[in-house]
Amino acid sequence: MAISAKLLGEDEYVVVSTRTHWKALIFPVFVLLLVAGGGGFLAAIIPAGDLQTPGRIAILAVGVVILLTFAAKPFLNWFFSTYTLTNRRLITRHGILTRTGRDIPLMRINDVSYEHHLMDRILGCGTLHIESAGERGQVVLPDVPHVEHVHLQMSDLLFGGPEGRPGDGILDDETPPAHPRRNPPEEGETLFTSN
Repeated sequence: MAISAKLLGEDEYVVVSTRTHWKALIFPVFVLLLVAGGGGFLAAIIPAGDLQTPGRIAILAVGVVILLTFAAKPFLNWFFSTYTLTNRRLITRHGILTRTGRDIPLMRINDVSYEHHLMDRILGCGTLHIESAGERGQVVLPDVPHVEHVHLQMSDLLFGGPEGRPGDGILDDETPPAHPRRNPPEEGETLFTSN
């Protein structure tokens, strides 16, 4: 899921690479279960006769349309949308067929903050707010997993770590880093990935 090494500049490396939090998939999974259960029930109660096969085909067609609209599309949006933080820029990519991207150089970022409500705190995610000196001003990244750690990584890159120089850390999808790293990663190594 990390951005291709071909798209990184010389001496640029990935610090954080993530998708939005898995909570974006709760509604699509609920729709999938509801449509599968409801469609199976309706197909089973159609009385035997000449209309049974056309009735089941109609139920299947309606179920497929609902699944494509309310389950498959949100899943694909989640899967193909990424947030990547390198030691030089913030990269966002969105879209299934039509891809849109935005790169913000770190030197243009003035402020970075986060917020997470009670449910976000329970699920381990939050919203990252980034103020930039560019034309568009504020960038909002919703449902960022481990938002506090991503905020810390970005703050270290922008304003220097405790020793006055940028720091980096290793995060995985479920646990925060035990010890921060102070050396750039080896070639091709990603410091943080999340699904």
